[in-house]
Amino acid sequence: MRTAIYPGSFDPFTNGHLDVVQRATRLFDRVIVAVAKSESKHPLFTSEERLTLVHEAIRGMPNVEADTFDGLLVEYVQRQSAQAVLRGLRAISDFEFEFQMALMNRKLNENFETIFMMPKDTYTFLSSRIVKEIARLGGDVSPFVPPHVRTALAAQLATEKT
Repeated sequence: MRTAIYPGSFDPFTNGHLDVVQRATRLFDRVIVAVAKSESKHPLFTSEERLTLVHEAIRGMPNVEADTFDGLLVEYVQRQSAQAVLRGLRAISDFEFEFQMALMNRKLNENFETIFMMPKDTYTFLSSRIVKEIARLGGDVSPFVPPHVRTALAAQLATEKT
């Protein structure tokens, strides 16, 4: 069984993330969306909330699952017996960082490959950071995230203001 790990903070999970997952399901038998705990990044949502949002987004996709991980990605990949790590590339600016990470991961464990996937052109500008900023400023994020994520963002930002 060919397994791929799609790691990220997913704070929040966007339509660009969903696009990568959907296309990955055509290439792999099993895709795991791995939510990184990454508390040092001060995420808007807890890892449990992000996991719940991902679960809802991938519902109905039989060969996709969601999980959380903490620590080195290479160790998580090994525990899952995965053959590949998926990384989304939106622009050239993403490439340098992702390339360095892929090479470091290869140094730590050469038993899996990193596969870069570009989102549809309609999502090349999209990032979780931009979505959060639009939502904080009262903008409509519905074109950028699944409906349940939009609802969760609104609720989270409402509690942030009080």
